[in-house]
Amino acid sequence: MVDFAFSLAQNVLEKLASSAFEEISLAWDLKKEIEKLQVTMSTIKAVLLDAEERQTNDATLRIWLTNLKDVFLSARDLLDEIECEVLSRRVVKAHGSVGRKLGRYFSSSSPLVLPFIIGHEIKKIRERIDEIASEKDKFNLNVRHEEKKKMHDRREATYSYVCASEVIGREVEKQKIVDLLIQSDDKRNVDVIPICGIGGLGKTTLAKMVFNDGKVKSHFDLKMWVHASKDFNVPQLIKEIFDSATGKVNENSTLERLQTELRGALSGKKFLLILDDVWNAIPDKWFELRDLLKDGSKGSKIIVTTRGNNIASLVETVPTVHLTGLSEEDSLSLFLKWAFKEGQNKQEKLVEIGGEIVKRCKGVPLAVRTLGSLLCLKDDERAWIDVRDSEMWKLKQNEDHILPVLRLSYNELPSYLKQCFLYCSLFPKGYKFHISDVIQFWIALGVVPQSHDENRSLEYIGEQYFMELRSRSFFQVEERYYDIVKHGLNNTFIMHDLIHDLSLSVAESECLIVNSQTKDIPKRVGHLSITDGGDDKVLTFLNSLDNVRTIRLEVNHKKEPSRACLVDKCIRRFKYLQILDLSNSFFEMLPRSIGRAKHLRYLDLSGNKKMSKLPDSICKLQSLQTLKLEGCSHLEGLPRDMKYLISLRFLSITTKETHIPEDRIACLTTLRTLIISGCGNLVTLPDGLRCLTGLEDLRIINCGELVLNEADDVEIKRLSLQTLRLALLPKMGALPGWLQGCADTLRYLHIAGCLELRKLPEWLTKMTSIQKILICDCEHLESLPEEGMHRLTSLQEIRIVYCWKLEKNLKSIKEDWVEKVYIDDELIWMSKFV
Repeated sequence: MVDFAFSLAQNVLEKLASSAFEEISLAWDLKKEIEKLQVTMSTIKAVLLDAEERQTNDATLRIWLTNLKDVFLSARDLLDEIECEVLSRRVVKAHGSVGRKLGRYFSSSSPLVLPFIIGHEIKKIRERIDEIASEKDKFNLNVRHEEKKKMHDRREATYSYVCASEVIGREVEKQKIVDLLIQSDDKRNVDVIPICGIGGLGKTTLAKMVFNDGKVKSHFDLKMWVHASKDFNVPQLIKEIFDSATGKVNENSTLERLQTELRGALSGKKFLLILDDVWNAIPDKWFELRDLLKDGSKGSKIIVTTRGNNIASLVETVPTVHLTGLSEEDSLSLFLKWAFKEGQNKQEKLVEIGGEIVKRCKGVPLAVRTLGSLLCLKDDERAWIDVRDSEMWKLKQNEDHILPVLRLSYNELPSYLKQCFLYCSLFPKGYKFHISDVIQFWIALGVVPQSHDENRSLEYIGEQYFMELRSRSFFQVEERYYDIVKHGLNNTFIMHDLIHDLSLSVAESECLIVNSQTKDIPKRVGHLSITDGGDDKVLTFLNSLDNVRTIRLEVNHKKEPSRACLVDKCIRRFKYLQILDLSNSFFEMLPRSIGRAKHLRYLDLSGNKKMSKLPDSICKLQSLQTLKLEGCSHLEGLPRDMKYLISLRFLSITTKETHIPEDRIACLTTLRTLIISGCGNLVTLPDGLRCLTGLEDLRIINCGELVLNEADDVEIKRLSLQTLRLALLPKMGALPGWLQGCADTLRYLHIAGCLELRKLPEWLTKMTSIQKILICDCEHLESLPEEGMHRLTSLQEIRIVYCWKLEKNLKSIKEDWVEKVYIDDELIWMSKFV
């Protein structure tokens, strides 16, 4: 994980600059020591980006970075200790002395000694950093900053020729693009068609096939091919496009002369331009280049190949061609072409094994070619079986093979996204990612920084990170309407198996998925996903580790129930444990030692259907930010002292209670997300819910006995809700009146499966920030508010699904806002509804 020394340094500096440390530094007279540490950290941070980029080819530099990273981790651990002390003081200040409930966080017996100990530790860390930093000059490192990061080396320049007989598959995609090229558009002189997909899918090969197609050749007056893989340098691109168009470029020509000559060369000609392998296209630079290409005649086309969805969205004038994998039949044909020489005897058993190997490639041609070439000229069955059974990321590969090619995408990530991507390696292949879950995971690991802008919450920043990874094709939509009733129109996401292999390769020494068969475990590993937690061997190898911060326990339901001793061992051994994921396990009770995990920020107990009670000691976890109890169907209730969880941001709960006591949830003023789900006995919501003025996301789902009605005398408090989901609430007669408090903030409203709901309140028209409304399966709902819908100026769409009475009434409304209403994904004014 030496790629992340820069991010660690940045994280430590952010902590040192926080209000919490300013408070404690003044109280303990540590200001001078902290300022010295800040100066030291800032000085060394300035050269870390250059060091991280160069360490791949310099073993000595790599060791230097590893040593530096270790001391940065020590610094972060110390600062986490101080944060715990600050939180403890806040609890005492807010709730008075709590005696033995909270205990002491430091081993020091006297609070008077504590500042001295901390000051001494800060000084030791600073001196260690100074010692390591003193060696940096021998590496001749340059000062660099994140925003000035230069581009990494990428693929070699491409060319337009392709041997058609060597290409297998892609005929359907080729024909689709050829048809798009031949179509004319009377609105624009030039159309842009992006081809998008992960590395290795064959975007360039497909572009070559199209470029050399006979129909395409005869259709265009001029064809040009430019490899645009470097920085999107407009002057350089102008020169290369002109060179491709005319075959002559005067290297001494001014930019003014070049652009004039280029426009002249294109003027009145129907041209085809391939811009291959575009990585970075800043909008103003793209528009600058595009404007220089508008002099071609109508019907001119530009094809852009890219890995980035964001780039495709920027340049497209027609829908992007999203490339998917080859069929299994085509994949096998391609594999055999690379694994056997022409005329070589194809042994039936090897072909059978080859078919199993191909399935792992998920249709990615470069992966198929990579594994086929590894087995070329090898007729030993054992060698083929080894490739079949080995992890892709552990196989030795050349620079033009699949993982090195995919790693180019990883190298282009800014440091903060590299960390986020790396931690996704802890989830198994095929895992369905929900954005909110991933965000909480990242927040707990400290890779989402706190913004100085109070309108940019940690959750908001985390979502931006996720969407940026998605735009770079690290995530792809798994399915659109995966559960419209419970979850609305949200997406689930998956990682392509090869992208997951990439995450494993870059996280090899930092994050591991382990089981009883795992042999070698790096001593420095910090994050574990354990797939058979009941095995004695797993308990044994945990004894060799010291710095684990994440434990994910994946339970095989065919095996014996999870053992509490594993959890107890992890808690007692790993002092800085931050994430503990025990979801869908068989725990009836957590060990009381959970209260010792004072650095724990994320605890997932969801799906533990046998768990009936939480230990009181869980309320000692003042650092806890996420607590997931959804699906704990036998849980009798929340602990009495929930008020001590002063850092909690995310809470999901399933309980057998009929009433949730006021002091369990109303006291959680730091909550940003609350999910109440599957509470079959719950009759009422706690009144204190309206006191959670910082709550941004509220979901109440599948509570069959819950009665919700609008109260006339309700007190309206200003709320911060942005998302509200009310689903599978058959006894909900109306929206609670206290929701009027989020009139200025609510953006998304989802109502589904509320069979008693007959109308929506008139005050809904005061929700001036609302952007999307989804109403599904509310069979008795007859109308939307009769007046004032036009005042919802932020409204983008209303989707109505399976609400027959409401659909019928909406057809008769002629107001403008009705054009934003969709029924079963169709505009209501389309002919099928008229």
